[in-house]
Amino acid sequence: GLNAFAQDHMYSQFFNSPLYLNPALTGQFEGDLRMNLIYRNQFTSVPGSFNYLTASVDLNIPKFGGGVGLMVTRSSEGTAYLTTTNISGLYSYSIGSQDFVLSFGLQAGVGNRVIDWSKLVFGDQIDPQTGYIPGSVSAAGLAQFNNKFYFDSGAGINMVAGEFDIGGAFQHVNQPNESFSGAPARLPMRFNGHVSYRWDLNQYDNNYEEDKSFIIPSVVFYKQSGAQSYSIGFQYKRANINAGLWYRGGGINGGPSAIVVSFIFDLFINREGGEKLRMGVSHDVPSSGLNYSNTSGTTEASVGYVTILPSRTDAEKKFEGARRCYDFY
Repeated sequence: GLNAFAQDHMYSQFFNSPLYLNPALTGQFEGDLRMNLIYRNQFTSVPGSFNYLTASVDLNIPKFGGGVGLMVTRSSEGTAYLTTTNISGLYSYSIGSQDFVLSFGLQAGVGNRVIDWSKLVFGDQIDPQTGYIPGSVSAAGLAQFNNKFYFDSGAGINMVAGEFDIGGAFQHVNQPNESFSGAPARLPMRFNGHVSYRWDLNQYDNNYEEDKSFIIPSVVFYKQSGAQSYSIGFQYKRANINAGLWYRGGGINGGPSAIVVSFIFDLFINREGGEKLRMGVSHDVPSSGLNYSNTSGTTEASVGYVTILPSRTDAEKKFEGARRCYDFY
């Protein structure tokens, strides 16, 4: 028989949606309040939209080196407008010293799936010669429901040691039942791991951090049931510009692969006020398995904003001066 596995979407700009990548990255930034928004339009020319959106807001709580956050993810897939929405709360806590910082994250929320059965076309609505029969009604038995709610959970860990940042996360730990029919259909657990290295191109120059140049190679690996993929590439980071080049492979199952180009711009930086506005764009060009002329590739856009709250106190950071994950993107 033929087996099919559902799988979560993955962002090419994984570093611009940190809470989606790993709950342990919640609150891991310079400032008090962070907001991120990322949108992915996959296979633009393929009939039936494949659109994904993640919005998040999190607070940095210095006294325990972590934070709390809220994240909303929504996807719309296919001509039947299968939409999935997930709203979750996140929490992270860190331990460590000046030499390393180890962060732990938890995530819990509610998921919802909705499908429009009227948009589906079945075999008895198709004439072998003329195609779809307008106004026809299928005799196929539809599932009992078109709306399903479920509890969802996740956990992650991240460590920064020297010039390395390494982490991993599990999503759908409870493997929720997302079936429309009543027969069990468990959402498979998803694992993703990531590792980055920061190479200072001006390590012998006594420059400020913002005046230096860095090459940051990274590897990100995803696995969910029988589907898996990986991204390998690097970023060039200097001042307010960050450019990346990546290759994404389809894993052992030979899924589609792509070349990804990304550009990140810090449009506004107010260091005294602790503000930063960042915008990112990326484009995936299929390199095997899919034809670019038929799909028009995949495009992502992201925006992030970090600020210091007016009510901020002068609380001492738990790991003042230590390297943190936000130094890698």
